[in-house]
Amino acid sequence: MSATTITALPFGCAGDGHPVQLYTLDDGAGLRAQVSDYGATVVSLHAPDREGRAGEVLLGFDALDGYLAPEQPYLGAVIGRYANRIAAGRFTLEGRLHQLARNHHGQHLHGGLRGFDKVVWESAVRQGAAGPELVLSLASPDGDEGYPGRLEVEVVYALAHGRELRLDYRARCDAPTVLNLTNHMYFNLAGTGSVLDHELQIHAQHFTPVDAALIPTGELRSVDCTPMDFRQPQRIGARLQPPDEQLRHAGGYDHNWVLDGAAGTLRSVAHLRDPASGRTMEVLTTQPGMQFYSGNFLDGTLPGRDGVRYERHAGLCLETQHFPDSPNQPQFPSTRLDPGDEYRHTTVYRFGSDAGGG
Repeated sequence: MSATTITALPFGCAGDGHPVQLYTLDDGAGLRAQVSDYGATVVSLHAPDREGRAGEVLLGFDALDGYLAPEQPYLGAVIGRYANRIAAGRFTLEGRLHQLARNHHGQHLHGGLRGFDKVVWESAVRQGAAGPELVLSLASPDGDEGYPGRLEVEVVYALAHGRELRLDYRARCDAPTVLNLTNHMYFNLAGTGSVLDHELQIHAQHFTPVDAALIPTGELRSVDCTPMDFRQPQRIGARLQPPDEQLRHAGGYDHNWVLDGAAGTLRSVAHLRDPASGRTMEVLTTQPGMQFYSGNFLDGTLPGRDGVRYERHAGLCLETQHFPDSPNQPQFPSTRLDPGDEYRHTTVYRFGSDAGGG
């Protein structure tokens, strides 16, 4: 049985001169991940196709400079303190109104102007129960981007048996706050071109519809008879035209699904397949929701790996999470974190391949 190795190389310097490292996790059986301590970012992920040929399955950049660009769309980064949107960047906690940065059309998006994706994390390699692990940690001070309380966060990356990339998230605070962490990897199992021919299955009976500003209305709507019904595998591009109201709001898919099964338990929530390469990916998580984003705002202006410009639908995100705007939606699962409690969640990406042709 192959043993996972973790090695490190310099990856340049952040804008403040802080040195940045790039870690390579290799399971010796075809799965290889590269993770930077800048933004706790998954820079690269190689997985085998049906012929056993390993290839890139993530959008990304060749060098650190791409990740430092202010307008890059969070490629591969850990998002915090709050993934997704908070309406008008404000919420009330313990009777006190907190105003966050409004960094996206008047809303608070993905942690604000300088979220967890734009800082250098502390990094260490340790031996876990199943092999070596990359441990990334940071301390977010009280008032960071407007959030209350000091927060200590840890994200652990590991390659588990069976071609699995596992992410374990932990956090503690010293005052009541809200927290919603995820990773913003853009997947393309073909390695090139569009993801519209990928087939996606999501184990969810409901989704959270949004208004024109992409803020949840508060409703949990059935996926029945809507383009949001992925209970059976569907070609992603099959129902984008003509778009219904929800797809018009987002320019495609950019919605949260209410996942089947009990939150807090690690269960299978989604399957992704590329018919051309035969690559498959299963998503398992303990989270109650998952945002499926079909890369609607990629527009070809972003020069990615090997100089390729990422056009619309060049990648897709499956962001395991709590629901958007939960601090303002009391009927949604709570994202409150109190002193003495520990935030914990796990997400696993399990790669495989089919035996048939595309």
